[in-house]
Amino acid sequence: MINRELIRIKIVQLTYAYYQNGNKNMDVAEKELFFSLSKAYDLYNYLLELIVAITKEERLRMEIATQRAQREGTEVPSQKFAYNKFAVQLEENKMLNDFVENQKQTWSDDIETVRKLCNQIEQSETYQAYMASDDDSYEADREVWRKLYKQLIQENGDLDGLLEEKSLYWNDDKEVVDTFVLKTIKRFEPEAKSAQELLPEYKDEEDKEFARKLFRSTILNAEQYQKYMSDASRNWDFSRLAYMDVVIMQIALAEMMTFPNIPVSVTINEYVDLAKLYSTSRSGNYINGMLDSIARYLIREGILLKIMPVRENRRQNNGTSRIEKR
Repeated sequence: MINRELIRIKIVQLTYAYYQNGNKNMDVAEKELFFSLSKAYDLYNYLLELIVAITKEERLRMEIATQRAQREGTEVPSQKFAYNKFAVQLEENKMLNDFVENQKQTWSDDIETVRKLCNQIEQSETYQAYMASDDDSYEADREVWRKLYKQLIQENGDLDGLLEEKSLYWNDDKEVVDTFVLKTIKRFEPEAKSAQELLPEYKDEEDKEFARKLFRSTILNAEQYQKYMSDASRNWDFSRLAYMDVVIMQIALAEMMTFPNIPVSVTINEYVDLAKLYSTSRSGNYINGMLDSIARYLIREGILLKIMPVRENRRQNNGTSRIEKR
């Protein structure tokens, strides 16, 4: 589940913290990185458990309404959503239940949040259309939860706030983790029953090693990377750079230099996006130009053994340098 996008996010956060907190111990910092990544996997399981918690609350509501209907001689409510086939399968899932047992982390302490979500679900057009439909297939049950998650859980400011209060590590994780929850819902199959596999913490050992190598290279080679920035960009005004911009470019250079199979363009695009997220409104464009210039300088000097497309002569937007056709 922990992919390279999430790894890059965590390394930006932890590298910045490494320089800010004054405790510059590489081994301690690396342990903190992997703990932070493990918390993202906890969030993945916790959000899946939220579906189970909502289902249990809906089942309780249905049982109370059924007893009332029986006393009053009125129509008994439908059990369709309370015993949604996908949700029941998730409730019985061995991997999820192992997580709950090991982490002791449930939604019982936040039942009001669960109840509020139940109310929102019951009022939604998606829920009402599902309840009115004659389609009682597993596919329909799975699809309604995919839609409800996207509509009411993925974009939910109150829920985001609650999760941030529960763990500082979850501040920026939910947007990425939501995509993996939705992927998990889509890949559930009824034949797997309780043995349905959830996403593993890491797809393979290579991604875990990517995190370790990138973080260590960023910190241990910091002086060299900052020298490359200075040598390649003498005509750029470094006073315009926010401190976070320097950190992001340092990590980008570590990735360019450490991983020969990752194209320069991929690295630049990834860190430009992170600059837009973590730094100033102008940082994305500025870092894009800076990293492009630095990479071309390193390639020209034979330091970086990668290929970049030829570009035409043009003026930098600060008007102080001309970058020649490579």
